[in-house]
Amino acid sequence: DETTILTVDQYDCIVVDECHRGYLLDQELSETELTFRDFNEYISKYRRVLDYFDAVKIGLTATPALHTTHIFGEPVYTYSYREAVIDGWLIDHEPPYRIKTALSEDGIVWNPGDQMEFFDPKTGQLDLVHAPDTVRIDVEQFNKRVVTQEFNRVVCEYLAENIDPALPGKTLIFCVNTNHADIVVDQLKIALENEYGSVEDDSVLKITGNADKPLQLIGRFKNEVNPKIAVTVDLLTTGIDVPEICNVVFMRRVNSRILYEQMLGRATRLCDEIGKEVFRVFDAVDIYTAISNVSEMKPVVNKPDFSFSQLVDELGTVQDSAAIKSIIDELLAKLQRKKRSLSDDSKEAIETLAGMPVEGMVSHLRESSPSEAAQWLRDRKEIAQMLDRRDGGMQAVLISRHQDVLRSVERGYGDAERPQDYLDGFRAFLRENLNNIPALLVVTQRPRDLTRAQLKELRLLLDGLGFSETNLQVAWREMTNEDIAASIIGFIRQAALGDALVPYGERVDKAMKKILARRSWTAPQRKWLERIGQQLKTEVIVDRDAFDRGEFKAQGGGFERLNRAFDGQLEEILNQISEELWQSAS
Repeated sequence: DETTILTVDQYDCIVVDECHRGYLLDQELSETELTFRDFNEYISKYRRVLDYFDAVKIGLTATPALHTTHIFGEPVYTYSYREAVIDGWLIDHEPPYRIKTALSEDGIVWNPGDQMEFFDPKTGQLDLVHAPDTVRIDVEQFNKRVVTQEFNRVVCEYLAENIDPALPGKTLIFCVNTNHADIVVDQLKIALENEYGSVEDDSVLKITGNADKPLQLIGRFKNEVNPKIAVTVDLLTTGIDVPEICNVVFMRRVNSRILYEQMLGRATRLCDEIGKEVFRVFDAVDIYTAISNVSEMKPVVNKPDFSFSQLVDELGTVQDSAAIKSIIDELLAKLQRKKRSLSDDSKEAIETLAGMPVEGMVSHLRESSPSEAAQWLRDRKEIAQMLDRRDGGMQAVLISRHQDVLRSVERGYGDAERPQDYLDGFRAFLRENLNNIPALLVVTQRPRDLTRAQLKELRLLLDGLGFSETNLQVAWREMTNEDIAASIIGFIRQAALGDALVPYGERVDKAMKKILARRSWTAPQRKWLERIGQQLKTEVIVDRDAFDRGEFKAQGGGFERLNRAFDGQLEEILNQISEELWQSAS
C-alpha cells in the first residue's frame, strides 16, 4: 500500500549492501556556519533514512569510505582482496604494464606562435588560433581537453601485440568519454588487423551508457564469444560479473581509490573454464602514481553543494563579518571551478553585467572587504543566476597533431625498477629476517612440518611487503625468460638455500610418483592418493583438517574413515608425501 507509513520499529535489522554508496559525508558545521545554516542540510538523506529506524544496521561493502565508518562504525569484520587471493577465492594480478609514450611523458606542448586547432562541438567547426604562450597538456587531460589520435594509436598497437582476440579471455578498456571510446575502438581494430591479418568486426565493441541497448551488449559480453574486448567509460565499473575478463586497460585517470578498486575488481573472478590463473593490468596513464596519495577512505563529497544564488541569498540574511567572509570564500572557490567550464556566450553575458572580465571579478571580490563584496554580489544577483545555468557540457577541445612513439613498458614492482632489483630485495628480506620469523625457519629447515595457518600467515606477511607469489613468478620470468609457476615455498627455498626452482605442479607429480612406486596399493588407495595429489596442487598443504571438509568429507567420509582405508597410516603417508615434495630437485 503506497499510503502506508513505515514506523520507527518496523524492522529489527537492516542490512545495507554496497553501503559505501551513500556518497554525501555527514559533516559537523563550524561555529560560524551554525549561525546561519541549517544543520539538516548537512545530513544526507541516506543517513536520515537509516537514523529513522530503531534497528540494528549492518553495512556490507568491499570498498569502505570515510562516511561508511561515520554511519556504521568501525568494521567488525574485514576480509581483504589480498586475503581472498591467498585463500584462493579471487584471482591475483601480475605487476602492471606501465605503457610510456613520448607524449604521455613529455606532455603535448604548443610553443608561443604555434598554430592550435579547437573543435567546437556546438557548431561542428574547427577554429585556428596561435598560442600566445607555451601550452602544455599532461596525460591526465588526454582525450578530455585535447583529442590525440596518435597517443591512442601507439597504445592500441602495444595492446594488439599483447592481446590476441582469438585466445581465451576477455579484455575491458576504460576510456575518458564516449568520443574517446570511439577512437579507441577504431584504432584497436586497425592495430589488431595489422597484427593478426584479420579480426572479427564484433570482437571489439563499445559498451557505454549512451549505446543502443547497453544491457543487451553487457549480456553479449558476458555470455557470448564476441565481443572479446569491451571499450567503456564507466558503465562497467561496478555491478557486472564476467569471469572471463583477463585484461584490464586504463586509458583514463580516476581520482577515487574506491572507483579504481572497483574497476580492477571486474577481473578478479575465478574462471576455471579457461584456466584463468592471473589477470593483467595495462596502465597507459600512470594511474598507479595518480592515486598513490588518494586515501581509500577519502569521501567523494564533503559538504552540500549550494548554488551561487543560494550563497548570494545567504549574504542578505547574515550580519556577522566572520559568517559573511565564510560565504564569500565558499563562493570564490566555487567561481574558480566554474569559470573553467563557462561557454563564450555565458562568459560574455556575465562580463557585461559585471563590467569587468571574470578574472577581474574574482580579484575585485577578493580585494574588497567582506561587506563590500557581499553588497556588490547582492546588487548583481543576475550574475549568480547565470553562473548556476548549465552550458550543456559542450566545451571546445584542442586537436593534437603531435606525433607519438612508444618509449618503454615498465612493470610495477613498487620501488624496484627491474625484476633483478625486485628479486634481490626479496633475498635481502629473507636474509635479514630468517631467524626472526618462525614460519620462515620451518619452510627452510622443516617444510614437512609447515601448517596451513603458518603458510597463510607467511603469505599475508610477504604479500603486504609486495612479495606475492604472482609477482615473484613474473619477475623470475622476466629475468630468466623461464616461465616457472613455482610456489611461494619454492621461491623462499631457492632464494635462501639455492634450491632449484621447479614448477610446483611438477614437484607434486614427482612426489606422488615416488609414493605410488613405494609399495603395492589397493585400487581405492591409489584413487585417493591421486586425489590427494590434485588437492596438493590447489592447497599446497593437505593435512588432517583437509580431510574433514570439502570433497574428502563428502565422498571419503572424513579423516577417520580414510585413515582406516590406509590401515591407520594416513598421517604417516602425508608426512612422506611432504618429505618427497620438498626434496631438493636434481
